[in-house]
Order: sequence, then C-alpha cells, then structure tokens
Amino acid sequence: MSKVEVFRALHRGRLPGDPLVLPGPWDAVSARVCVEAGFPALATPSAGVAASLGHEDGSTPAEEMFAAVARIVRAVDVPVSADVEDGYGLPPGELVERLLETGAVGCNLEDSRKGALRDPREHADWLAEVRDAAGDQLFVNARVDTFLRGEPDPERVIERAALYVAAGADCVYPIGAPADVLPLLRSGIQGPVNVYASLDGEGPSPTELGELGATRVTFGPGLLRRTAHAVREIAGQLSGRTGRPDGDELDVTTGR
Repeated sequence: MSKVEVFRALHRGRLPGDPLVLPGPWDAVSARVCVEAGFPALATPSAGVAASLGHEDGSTPAEEMFAAVARIVRAVDVPVSADVEDGYGLPPGELVERLLETGAVGCNLEDSRKGALRDPREHADWLAEVRDAAGDQLFVNARVDTFLRGEPDPERVIERAALYVAAGADCVYPIGAPADVLPLLRSGIQGPVNVYASLDGEGPSPTELGELGATRVTFGPGLLRRTAHAVREIAGQLSGRTGRPDGDELDVTTGR
C-alpha cells in the first residue's frame, strides 16, 4: 500500500471519539519527535513552517515552503500532508507537480486569498483542476474560511463544502468552527471533517471533538508555540531573565 493509500485509509471508519490526530511539525526534528511518539501521519502547519523560516504566516515564498515540506518528508517514514495556503497563485498542474516533488501525500488548500473569501464556485472549479491534475496521488483537504472571515453562519460552510466535495476534495476543514456547531456541520458535510484543536487546555480535547463530529484533528502552529514557550523558560533560566522587557511574550508565528 502506498503512503497516500495509507493516509486515506486512516480517515476511514473512524469511530466517534476516535478522530485521526495529526500533530503539526515545522521541521525535520519536530517531525521525528512526533513519529517517535507514535503518530501514524503528520500535517505541516503553514504558520509554524513560516515562523521557523523567519516569515509571518501567509508571507512564505513558495520555494521556501516546498523545500521545508520536502525536508520534513525526508526525515520520516510516515505520510505527510502539507498546508500550502491558497496555492501561491500557481496553476493547478504546477502546484500538484511541486507537491508531489516534495513527497507529500496530501495538502490543505484554503478558500480565501489576501484576507478575503473567494467565490465558492470559482474555488470549486479550481479544486476540480487540482484533483484532475493529482488523480489519486494527493489527499485534498479543502479549508473553509467563513468563520475566519466574519461569516459565522454554519449553512455557508455546508454550502461551500458541498461544492468542494463535488469538485473532488477528500476532506473539508471548517477552520475556526465553534464546537457547538460541529454536530450540524457533521450532519451536513459528506466525507471526513477536519477540526482545529487548541493545545492551551481551554477548548475541547481531540476525543471530545471526535464525539462532536470531527474525523480528524489538527493543531495549526500550536505545537510550535508550546515548544517556543518551553524554550523561552529554559533560555530565561540560563540568562537569569524571564519574559520580555515589557512582560508580554513574543508570538513566534508573527514575530510580535
């Protein structure tokens, strides 16, 4: 069985309360640590990779992102899916070619560009071209950004999801969806649903999200932020200082 077949199989037959949990490594070391912990697959976060390369989220040059993903893929023997944002303006065929060159078996593709939602039908047409170019070689996770862009009506998510699934998306990712609307989204979306989970202990656990309808759970740059917090504490102990001079912690994913 190929890695992409393994990755697809991991999304099938998930029981309530047992979602596929995919940590978000940002480099080869963090990827190896996640595999050593027993995770069967990984999903890179664009914000985490961007921060590791010295960029703000959304500003990583395509060349650097693909190179970073390739290093992560080379470092581990499990399937890796890559967050490639809005596709960097690349034609579908070229985007697919670049992804396959990295060794990734899947990708996140978001339906907003430069902070604004794309027309859902135009985006669905674009996803269909990506699917046509990829065949069965890539697992396409279609991110729906309505909650991020000020459209909180879950019906808008369901409408977009239907278009994206019809275009060939393997999974739908309603990023920012409140936990209390997940049962509605689950009932209205055909196929796997990706849900974002927080690592700060304040939101539902992956198990709880699975019970609400999540097929798979990802954490965005959460793992990197937790790691940076640990490094900050160690560095503070070594230097004899704690925190920033103004008392606020630096957000490593924005540099602010």
